[in-house]
Amino acid sequence: MTMQVKQLHPRFVGEITGLDTSVPLSQEAIDFVEDAMAQYAVCVVRGASLSDEDHIRFSRTFGPLELPPPGGKRIAPELYDIGNLTADGEIRPPNPDGAQPTDFELFHTDSPFNSLPTKWSLLLAYVVPPEGANTDYIDTRAVYEDLPQEMKDRVANLKVEHDLFRALQRNGVEFGDEALRKNFPRMAHPLVRESVSGRKALYMGWHGVGVVGWEEQEALDLLDELYAFATQDKYIYSHKWQPGDMVIWDNRCTMHSATPFERYRYKRDMRRTTINEYGPEISTIAASKADAEAGLTG
Repeated sequence: MTMQVKQLHPRFVGEITGLDTSVPLSQEAIDFVEDAMAQYAVCVVRGASLSDEDHIRFSRTFGPLELPPPGGKRIAPELYDIGNLTADGEIRPPNPDGAQPTDFELFHTDSPFNSLPTKWSLLLAYVVPPEGANTDYIDTRAVYEDLPQEMKDRVANLKVEHDLFRALQRNGVEFGDEALRKNFPRMAHPLVRESVSGRKALYMGWHGVGVVGWEEQEALDLLDELYAFATQDKYIYSHKWQPGDMVIWDNRCTMHSATPFERYRYKRDMRRTTINEYGPEISTIAASKADAEAGLTG
């Protein structure tokens, strides 16, 4: 079957057909996916292989894995568990302590606490709820292009500080675990970056809470203004999941957000790989600690 791409949103998102994720890819297929991702930033692959081994091999074709923190898993240790299931396959009960899943239903990029933005995330659906639980995506290249020139000039050379725990504080969630904070350090990244396509993009998310050299409130006012602009409905593609869907997105030029569902009623089994542009395969916590020790944190 010939590989093809159909655009799903006026500004981005391509649906790839004719791609078999259950076998090693030819160079032609590798180049096709890389080109599609450069153009569309988010790609949907229907009917992907429901195999951890295939998922991992497919992902490694495009870059080294960012490994999840070690721990007990019901899935392969190279995968992030994005579902709501216990090791026995039952729905996890509510945890009244700390942050709740709904606290993270805001637009973000994956792993902004790393010294370099991660390349892609590849999320694969095994079991999906009958309603809700979409994932929304935004192309921050399109957002940047639509900014008034005055705003483009204002943000051109800014570095934004990303801090998960300060962002949660803004939502009323407090953390007393300093060890956990050290695993996910505050990190500064350029706000404007050039994407693989050559188009400029904003690197942003709800975890952006400061601007290097600015007073906090001044920074928050700007970042809140940009976030409100970027999250207008016209920029959002909402993906309604089906089992076997794999969605690949470029963390360097997109944001994404989970949407609500009845998580204590319906099962959701989603598994994600995240890949870097280059470097060794290392636990995200180990990488964050190394960045902090090297003085790369903001």
